[in-house]
Amino acid sequence: MSHAALRERQGSVAERAALAADATTAPELLTWLAADPAPQVRAAVAANSATPPQAGLLLVEDAEADVREALARRIGRLAPGLDAPAQGRPGRMTGAILARLVEDAAVAVRAALSEAVAGLPDAPRTLILRLAQDTELDVAAPVLRLSPLLRDEDLLALVAAPPAAFTRRIVAGRAQLAEPVAEAIAATADAPAIAALLGNASAAIREATLDRLAEQSAGQAAWQAALVRRPRLPPGAARALGAIIAAHLLQALAARPDLPAGLAETLQPRIEAHLAAAAASEAAARDAARSGDRDALAEVLTSATGYPPGRIEAALALRSPRAIVALCWRAGWTAELAEEVQVSLGVPRAKAVRANVEGSWTLSPAELQWQVELLEELPE
Repeated sequence: MSHAALRERQGSVAERAALAADATTAPELLTWLAADPAPQVRAAVAANSATPPQAGLLLVEDAEADVREALARRIGRLAPGLDAPAQGRPGRMTGAILARLVEDAAVAVRAALSEAVAGLPDAPRTLILRLAQDTELDVAAPVLRLSPLLRDEDLLALVAAPPAAFTRRIVAGRAQLAEPVAEAIAATADAPAIAALLGNASAAIREATLDRLAEQSAGQAAWQAALVRRPRLPPGAARALGAIIAAHLLQALAARPDLPAGLAETLQPRIEAHLAAAAASEAAARDAARSGDRDALAEVLTSATGYPPGRIEAALALRSPRAIVALCWRAGWTAELAEEVQVSLGVPRAKAVRANVEGSWTLSPAELQWQVELLEELPE
């Protein structure tokens, strides 16, 4: 019987796809369906836990990335134990499939594999190391964040010679980051990675290092915001921040219960001056918003946030409600005014980030600070 006749006998594409997805379908039939002309049928075979490795060897060469992605998601779950020396022929074939998938040209395929193996304690280390060194964020990030197979010496090597600009930043956010790795990140000139390190409450960071980074945080609002949110802030770091902290973070610092004696009182005049300046700029912003004067609003935002005019223009050009809200929050304005500013700048009220029933922010301080950090990456 010809292949066409066999396909006709197995029914429509939908019927063949259902057969391909059925875990009780015979392995021989699944291998045959792996060569089906319909991509959805081949994808169903790739995702089927009953599909034999022989079919996987066909599917790993499939022309459709969606098929290979489905294969990667399933085959990643078979990775545990493949480092064992006594694996049989099926294990060797599965290992060969993984070796092909980790080098796949499609980012989505490699990312699917990374997500499947990231948390496994017994995946092949060579596979994990290769994924960790990928230059695509979606591929490397899952294993950099989660894999228990990355040892401190692996992480130190990645910090010393990062394969991509994001590598140190993702490593810095790993849970329970060991002190040697934290110190290595803190010693770099990688500002985003240091911000991520300071924002990692579980990272083991020496007190002296926190003091030094606080002293160096002038102009690094992301560092200051992360330091202010740390569970414990050493007295030296608190004093250093008190002298240089950005105005919009003053109240958060002053509210900490573990400040050295007298520091909160020392900060009070600056807080009052900031509130007075914010009130004055709020009045100007409210007038500009009510009159629909975009240029006046941009000018007030420039003065109130301390950002250069080019960055304000770049932020407004995004036409993003969250970006506008982040500008207003940094300026020290209220959430209700931020809502009016969004509408004045062309955001439909139904899509605007609204103030809550108490007139306060619906976004958390951490979310607002993250939006501010995104703005700080815009051109000046």
